[in-house]
Amino acid sequence: MLRRGLVFLSVIPLVMGVFVSPPVLAQQTLNFFVGGFVPRSLSARDTSDVLFQDSFLASGGSLVFNSVDFRGPTVGGEYIVGLNDRLDAGLSIGFYSRSVHAIDADFENPDGSDIVSTLALRMVPITATFRFLPLGHHDAFEPYIGAGVAIVNWRYTESGDFVDTSNNNNIFTGSFKASGTEVGPVILGGVRVPIGSAGIGGEIRYQRATGKLPADQFAPTTIDLGGVSYLFTISKRF
Repeated sequence: MLRRGLVFLSVIPLVMGVFVSPPVLAQQTLNFFVGGFVPRSLSARDTSDVLFQDSFLASGGSLVFNSVDFRGPTVGGEYIVGLNDRLDAGLSIGFYSRSVHAIDADFENPDGSDIVSTLALRMVPITATFRFLPLGHHDAFEPYIGAGVAIVNWRYTESGDFVDTSNNNNIFTGSFKASGTEVGPVILGGVRVPIGSAGIGGEIRYQRATGKLPADQFAPTTIDLGGVSYLFTISKRF
């Protein structure tokens, strides 16, 4: 999957070079975006997902947390080139990171307090997309739809205090980490409002990808990296 994604990204500059005519080359845009990322809900996740309902450690014990807390800010930038009046190609990089507190649902500390840990997810997607603009580049209102592929670099961590049910329910401090790079599809839609050589707009972007977790540290052993980004964009044409 990663190899196919890299091949796709390498094709983008070739496509731009072959199809972009000199007048359209002026329609190059630097696009900056900020907004919120909403991961797929627990009910939409597979039962093999580590965040499905509860999180289960290989050492035993279930962690309970508020999945809504994984919603968080995302930022990034994008380079967009007009292939013709109604078609753009873009290459972007984004960043998302969020930490959520969790408590053990089955055990507590000897003093009666909760056993607390932290779940953290970070993603850096590099995304190649094509956009179709039904009204073209010469309107005061430029809606578009598009699709592409994302290479998602990710890291998931569970750290804090845990219960080892295989060792007399011993409470210990530990950290469980997993990381990787996955490839998945992206679909998007939005609108740009040109203001001279600049512009503002809004975009909704949906990505899908699934990461694999080491079985000696996690059970289940997958994590859904999909979700929806709601973005405000600021662009500069040159």
